[in-house]
Amino acid sequence: MLCALALVSPAPGMYSGPPVDQPSVQAGALGPRAVTLGPAGTADDDGGAADADTRTGSPLTPAVDPVITPASPTGDDGTPGTATEPPAAAVAAPVTTIAEPVAPEPPSVPPLWAPESELAHNKTAAPAAPAPATESLTTESLGTEALVPDNNAAAILTVFTKINEYRVANGLAPVKYHPTVAGMAQEWSDSIATREVIEHRASFWTDPRALNPNNGAGEVIAIRTDRDAAKLVEWWKGSPGHNAMLLDPRFNVMGAGISYTDSLYTIWGVVNFFGYTTLPAGTVTSPGGSPTGGGAFPAAAPTVCDPAVKHMPPTLNLASAAINSAADLVTINASGQLINRPSTGNRTYGPDKVIGSGFGTAKEVFTPDWDRDGAYDLLTQWNDGRLTLHRGIATGGFQSSVTLGQSGWSTFTLAVGGWCANNRLPQLVALDTAGNLFLYPNVGLADMSSRTTMATGVTARKLGMVDYDADGFQDLLAIKVDGGVQLYRGAGTPAPRVEVRPTVATGWTDVTGIRPLRDVTALNSTGVVLRRANDVVQYWDLSAGSLASPSNITGSWAGQRLAQ
Repeated sequence: MLCALALVSPAPGMYSGPPVDQPSVQAGALGPRAVTLGPAGTADDDGGAADADTRTGSPLTPAVDPVITPASPTGDDGTPGTATEPPAAAVAAPVTTIAEPVAPEPPSVPPLWAPESELAHNKTAAPAAPAPATESLTTESLGTEALVPDNNAAAILTVFTKINEYRVANGLAPVKYHPTVAGMAQEWSDSIATREVIEHRASFWTDPRALNPNNGAGEVIAIRTDRDAAKLVEWWKGSPGHNAMLLDPRFNVMGAGISYTDSLYTIWGVVNFFGYTTLPAGTVTSPGGSPTGGGAFPAAAPTVCDPAVKHMPPTLNLASAAINSAADLVTINASGQLINRPSTGNRTYGPDKVIGSGFGTAKEVFTPDWDRDGAYDLLTQWNDGRLTLHRGIATGGFQSSVTLGQSGWSTFTLAVGGWCANNRLPQLVALDTAGNLFLYPNVGLADMSSRTTMATGVTARKLGMVDYDADGFQDLLAIKVDGGVQLYRGAGTPAPRVEVRPTVATGWTDVTGIRPLRDVTALNSTGVVLRRANDVVQYWDLSAGSLASPSNITGSWAGQRLAQ
């Protein structure tokens, strides 16, 4: 049976077998359901039962070696014979079939319908919290930088057009388009693509960008190993539950999100459908169009987030490097020495080792992989106004410093990390004394002079960049003088999200250093370390999308400052 399956290859791109979800879906019967994509040759879906929220499956490894299949034994009359001994002809002339490698069947989840009872309370419902990230089974987590920043205008227009052609062919009115709804769909498409997880956004109809639908709401998701957006719609048509949503006569507005990644599944599509008694202001007849006519999308405006070149993930053995992982703790002691404590897993650290000296006059030291070569570097903000880079060497130590900024940097409050979703290089966020927040793109070893304004009116004495809400995008933690911590959520673009800034912690008046860490408690776990009064260093886990209870990290911290 396995060999027989190996001989049947699905069409390139999407799985073309029978639909895997249930024939019918009752409104309100489904909750969000998530499946995590494994490495090539795995599928984590068992058929899409409507009563299951999360499923995990077993590996389905495509055959890649030659498969030798003898002919089936038959009787003299051509009917199947016994299997006790194959006929001589079959032995003499075996049929050799080379099984082509095939992509795994992509996971699928049933469409998500809004319970009718909840739509009536839409105006007062709070936006749903982002779903927590599900740990990926891939050998390397995608991360936000896996998004490929190609223009998706043609793909979105294709999805919109194909859905309406199908509705008209079935005697239904075409749906219109709304940019605000589309923005919500695009945000979710980016989120699931970067986390490599197929899941619905819980209670998406209560999001303010849903514009208070009162006549039904639904969401469909699909992925492909190629970029054929039309086949996304074809797959939805071939699935009973998804097909019912495409042909729901209540829906009159949709928004679509299309994301591209450099992983196995290269296109990710999300469509949100809504029904309104009165069309919301801003409804247009087609993507990129106007209330009176259609039109193509304008070209995306370039931003400082756009990478000059594409950097792929490096793989280096860092056993001998000064800094071994993103979980290591680096401090500066009273003598200006850099001390590294290598992570040994689950909040434990190995013996201290000196990895540098002469950093006594540094205002802040950061340890990103600035040039994306695999080794961790030292980005240093000096009290004399300079900004320098010491490139890490995989076999140990650092190269001579390179000046990235000659003066004026000492007055900034800085944070470093992968703020831009489409750029694998880390970037620099800088807050000046007037409350202006700037994003400086990574220009390698050149002078850092270009920047864009991210926000104004920001107050903070310390900044930390980390994925706080586990949505795949980096966020900013702004520690204020009164000890409150304000959250500026990112969306992978230069500006933070436009929303009320929640206070996510209080009582941090004694915090003198904040360092984001990965892989401290488990692979791809996220958290922050705080340097506090009384020589206390705490770890706060963020893997669930909020601050967990802190735990102290043992060690001798007297007279030491925390590097970021």
